[in-house]
Amino acid sequence: MPPTTTASSGQKPGKSGRKKGRRARLFLIVLVLAVIGGIAFGGFWTVSTVRASFPQTTGEITLDGLSGPVDVKRDSYGIPQIYASSDEDLFMAQGFVQAQDRFYEMDVRRHMTSGRLSEMFGSSQVKDDEFLRTMGWDRVAQEEYDTKLSDSTKKYLQAYAKGVNAYLKGKDGKDISLEYAALGFRNDYKPQEWTPVDSVAWLKAMAWDLRGNMDDEIDRSLMTSRLGPQQIKDLYPEYPYSRNETIVQDGEYDSATESYVQGDGTTTTGSTAGTGLAGNTAAPADLESQLSGLYNVLEDLPTAVGVNGNGIGSNSWVVSGAHTITGKPLLANDPHLSPSLPSVWYQMGLHCTTLSATCQYDVSGYTFAGMPGVIIGHNQDIAWGMTNSGADVTDLYLEKLTGDGYQVDGKVKPFTTRKETIKVAGGESKTIIVRETDNGPLLSDRNDELVKVGQKATVNAAAPDRGDGYGISLRWTALEPGNSMDAVFELDKASDWTEFRDASASFDVPSQNLIYADTQGNIGYQLPGKIPTRGKGDGSLPAPGWDSKYDWTGYIKQAELPYDYNPERGYIVTANQAVIDKDKYPYTITTDWGYGTRSQRITDLIESKIKDGGKISTEDMRQMQLDNSSEIAKLLVPKLLKIDVDDPDVREAQKLLEGWDYTQDADSAAAAYFNSVWRNILKLAFGNKLPKELRVEGQCLNVAPVDTTGPADEDQTVLECGERAADQAQPDGGDRWFEVVRNIIDDEDNDWWKSPATRTDEATDTRDELFRRAMTDARWELTAKLGKDIDTWNWGRLHRLFLKNQTLGVDGPDVVQYMLNRGPWKLSGGEATVNATGWNAAGGYGVVWVPSMRMVVNLGDLDKSKWINLTGASGHAYSAHYTDQTDIWAEGQLLDWSFSEKAVDNSTSDTLVLKPS
Repeated sequence: MPPTTTASSGQKPGKSGRKKGRRARLFLIVLVLAVIGGIAFGGFWTVSTVRASFPQTTGEITLDGLSGPVDVKRDSYGIPQIYASSDEDLFMAQGFVQAQDRFYEMDVRRHMTSGRLSEMFGSSQVKDDEFLRTMGWDRVAQEEYDTKLSDSTKKYLQAYAKGVNAYLKGKDGKDISLEYAALGFRNDYKPQEWTPVDSVAWLKAMAWDLRGNMDDEIDRSLMTSRLGPQQIKDLYPEYPYSRNETIVQDGEYDSATESYVQGDGTTTTGSTAGTGLAGNTAAPADLESQLSGLYNVLEDLPTAVGVNGNGIGSNSWVVSGAHTITGKPLLANDPHLSPSLPSVWYQMGLHCTTLSATCQYDVSGYTFAGMPGVIIGHNQDIAWGMTNSGADVTDLYLEKLTGDGYQVDGKVKPFTTRKETIKVAGGESKTIIVRETDNGPLLSDRNDELVKVGQKATVNAAAPDRGDGYGISLRWTALEPGNSMDAVFELDKASDWTEFRDASASFDVPSQNLIYADTQGNIGYQLPGKIPTRGKGDGSLPAPGWDSKYDWTGYIKQAELPYDYNPERGYIVTANQAVIDKDKYPYTITTDWGYGTRSQRITDLIESKIKDGGKISTEDMRQMQLDNSSEIAKLLVPKLLKIDVDDPDVREAQKLLEGWDYTQDADSAAAAYFNSVWRNILKLAFGNKLPKELRVEGQCLNVAPVDTTGPADEDQTVLECGERAADQAQPDGGDRWFEVVRNIIDDEDNDWWKSPATRTDEATDTRDELFRRAMTDARWELTAKLGKDIDTWNWGRLHRLFLKNQTLGVDGPDVVQYMLNRGPWKLSGGEATVNATGWNAAGGYGVVWVPSMRMVVNLGDLDKSKWINLTGASGHAYSAHYTDQTDIWAEGQLLDWSFSEKAVDNSTSDTLVLKPS
């Protein structure tokens, strides 16, 4: 039977909520006018149509399947805190409440993970579905559910699905979301029931966007068409271990053949058996390929939580009570992900009214709509945060195809095959055959460009004859069944360091840096994850699938993964830097760390606060999250100011840098000019020398043909246009490029500083000549964008955030995009800055990734913790809670985070009671 209600819907927004409510009413007026004008999307929408999907937040609702009543208490921002008397009731209510706020988002996500987007959006999504079906995320998720997950996890997943389906029962699409009303005009799509596997599959999407160095692997291969080995090495420098500290600094990991210092000062011995040691990193000498086809396929895939693998980062750090005002730890976290509307995160609390064997959870934090439990947050005893470790968990293999099989060590092995049928809204279904090797699915079957890769790949003389070309397969840890879903529930109820580490052992993909603090005063770090060991090769370049010496040989044992516990320094910082010094650890985790710019800045900020016995407060942690300091500006500005500039307009801009404190505030003219100079330095020194596959789509250059030797003249050059999306192109200006420039900054005659003449500019031969040209180009670029009067310039006018609904807000009719999207916001911060509002220097200044949430947990008084989300709790476009946290987030403020029942009651605006039938 459908859920029954005894009260009407009601919401009581706070001050910010009322402000957003006025904005929502304005949009409703616009919507009604659009309908009256006959320009609505294929039909007539009314105010009642829009409001039909708003959730009921007060009164009572009867749900079949509950064993007892459940209270859902929402604060003035619509953030729910759920109180139940059993685990199953708690997670069933979670499913119901998340579906109230976010079901359309959940539905799109599950169609993405299962390769069924065409069922919702038609033929435009068939290519994406083919690729996603080839990888088979939902098949792996089903196998995990059937064979890997614990009975209790399955029980919780079933309860969650039951709650989602209780919400769906008796509802048409228009009753669920405005987007379904729009889709209803296009096709006959109707939402289906939720399944436990739908929740498990979402972890595959998260793992895909956090997959490690595949994009670097592709880019290095693409560079071989124009750059030599030393030039490519220049652009991928070694991690600066001597300057930027690693996460784990004392070599903590368990081993049986050597002794290593543990966090408590004791030593341990254990096994280091296995292969794939760091010293065994010999890559095949000439195995580089032009992988533009693969990159184009990856670029077109919808993102789940990141920017298709580029720019993914995060900050987290924890400070022990020895250095805090409260005498107990403080823990901060802000994951950097693609901006999306609604935010990828969903805030909520899950509370057992009485903790017992049948009701074990009292946890609050951030989760994903579509998944039970809490991903990042705290319970009554511990807090934890996550950042991407960057572990290399994907390898591309070239495969020698022979008839119905592929070659390994001179013998032909048959493919494993399966048939996949893709249903298409408004069109004919399409059937594909997926072929797999022992290394993984054959991605080259899905794209003509990938076939060209196999035709062009450069290999050594020992390689088998390519015939019509080599295939390309993918080996990825997430394509093997695991039990990460178990880890979510184990983390949520862990009460101490031992239970936390035990829980992390189940967190196999994606590999994340986990930081820890508890109410007893302990702090810690653990690297979890299924991280492969390799025979030959280090994963930095595509490997020859026909040679079994390049196979994976196993995984680093959990006991041998680095950790840290109560380090003497009294704090731990993780911000995508190297986990541990390569000379202190026998395994290769990755060859592509972040370069430690943010982590070292955070470390310096902590050290500056605690020197001479200083203490850190919750407010100090918040201020650190907002640090806008540009590390590359500190390196370059002193040199830029020494350059003689004749043009008075350029000199006027140069003077902006005099006395600048390197802070990238939204109102800073100096930040605007410097970042434009930096962008132009990168373009002149590096970007114009990269192959077209890495440059911005549509930006064309006259370049010398690849086989041309010596300096090119106008008759020798050809027009070559870039092929990559602006937010994915190189050089992106991140801290890898900081390191590239740092390494050559004092070599004033380095070849990278040479750039050819154009119709308007003379050639450059030295660093300062290139810098002068970049300063001039920046002056006139900003004149075009911001006006000639530099008094009107500011960074925020360039550096803007637009929030877009990730489906109809991107590809729908203009009126629908107008109704679903929001922005812009003028933001402080920048690339590789602690306040990491990232932008791509090759493509422009717009914000392409953000701190997707921010939190500071106070282990001395959990009710004094703080949090914020990028958008709001609701996915309904005209809800008061659609973007009611965004203004506060943009200002760098945090909301109170109530945890105890008393604090939750004091902050509650609406209470909904879910009752058993």
